[in-house]
Formats: sequence, C-alpha cells, structure tokens
Amino acid sequence: MTIQRTFSILKPDATRRNITGAVNAMIEAAGLRIVAQKRIQMTQAQAETFYAVHSERPFFGELVEFMTSAPVVVQVLEGENAVLAHRDVMGATNPANAEEGTIRKVHALSVGENTVHGSDSEENAAIEIAQFFSGNEIVG
Repeated sequence: MTIQRTFSILKPDATRRNITGAVNAMIEAAGLRIVAQKRIQMTQAQAETFYAVHSERPFFGELVEFMTSAPVVVQVLEGENAVLAHRDVMGATNPANAEEGTIRKVHALSVGENTVHGSDSEENAAIEIAQFFSGNEIVG
C-alpha cells in the first residue's frame, strides 16, 4: 500500500455553481482524504506560475483569465495511490469522454470549465502543493 498526497483545485465553474461540497463528497467516496483545503482568489501571478508549462500554448491567456475569474478551492488529498485515484475520479478532461460517475461527467460544463484539476504525477503534486500550502497547513 502506497499512501501518497496529491493536489486538487476545484475550479471557478465549481465555486460559482456552489457544488464544492458535492465534488468533495465524490473525492471522499473514492477513498481520498482531504488533509488541507482553502478557498482562495487566485491572482494572475499565481495562475501564470501554476500553468507556466502551458505559457506558449494559444489557450494560456484564456486559462489564466478563467482561473482568476472567481474563487477556487485548493486542496491536498491523501490516500492509497492518491495521484491515480484522484485522476480516476476526475475523469477525462473532455466531459463528453469521461466515464460515468466521474466528477467531470457529472459536473463539468465543457472542456474549459471542467470543474477540477488534479496533479499528473507525484513529483508535480509536491510542486503544486508547495505553491499553495505551507507544511503546517496540512493536517492529515
């Protein structure tokens, strides 16, 4: 059994529609524990840093604008193989392609407004967690 931590963001489309509790329930039902969580208004600098890997892509400006358009909920999740478990419960980026019962199939509005972000690797999870949480904020 490998207990890991991963990073999650409940995006502006989720906070605007007041579905953060419903999404959290799906995360917890997948066997993940929310060991840190806070609602923030992401700044442009935070969004640009977070999505720097996409800075040369044509959708970068739109992505930054979206992520700063309303509050988000940033989270640290913990559980067995947490990165994969969270990616499984999130579903495919395009909600039309997402498996039934996944967060994106149930809640996403579109490819762009797809409700949730999740780290794609344990290494990226550590980097993403450190961007938004100090160690004493994570209280498993």
